Amino acid sequence: MIREKLESYYSFVFEKELLDEIEQIGVYKKLRENELLVDLGDQMKGVPLLLEGAIKIVREDKKGEEILLYFLERGDTCASSFASAISNGKCGIRAIAEKESEIIFLPKEKLDEWLVKYKSWRNFVIDSYNVRLSEMMETIDTLAFMRMDERLYKYLTDKAQILRETSLNTTHQDIAYDLHTSRVVVSRLLKQLENEGKIKLLRNKIEILEF
Repeated sequence: MIREKLESYYSFVFEKELLDEIEQIGVYKKLRENELLVDLGDQMKGVPLLLEGAIKIVREDKKGEEILLYFLERGDTCASSFASAISNGKCGIRAIAEKESEIIFLPKEKLDEWLVKYKSWRNFVIDSYNVRLSEMMETIDTLAFMRMDERLYKYLTDKAQILRETSLNTTHQDIAYDLHTSRVVVSRLLKQLENEGKIKLLRNKIEILEF
């Protein structure tokens, strides 16, 4: 089953020899919804490849308040985890399963070796950094230039696309945590979006009606 998923998502990225090594030494793990994968300050012993599901990446300020940075979906890896593992540093992000997910952990001892041994791995790592950097820039632009109602709607549609679902099981407080704002503000703007015909509010659920 693991090989099938590796072939499905990575056969066009990695050569067979690298897939063989990943299958042999990778550690497979299933994550429950909302299960913590990586926490702030963790010493990274490897990096995850996401086979199924979605992972939310957040940062925390000195007051313990979180802000969403980006989502990972199947076929992705976490560039921040990679950097921490290579440098033997502590992780600066928190990674949480947004839904039931499957990952395969790759030991950090192999990361440097594969950069030299496999051009496909080197390209994958560089591409991952580029994608994450682009997403970080987008996050900064969103914070700096978008109104809160625009940020909220973008958050909802981005999340729906990552989860491949138009119905989001979430609370107003959870959204407020991710957007680093108050629940009162979120509730007011969600009602505004509903009045505009973009979403439908249900109990602990939001239906996305318009993308």
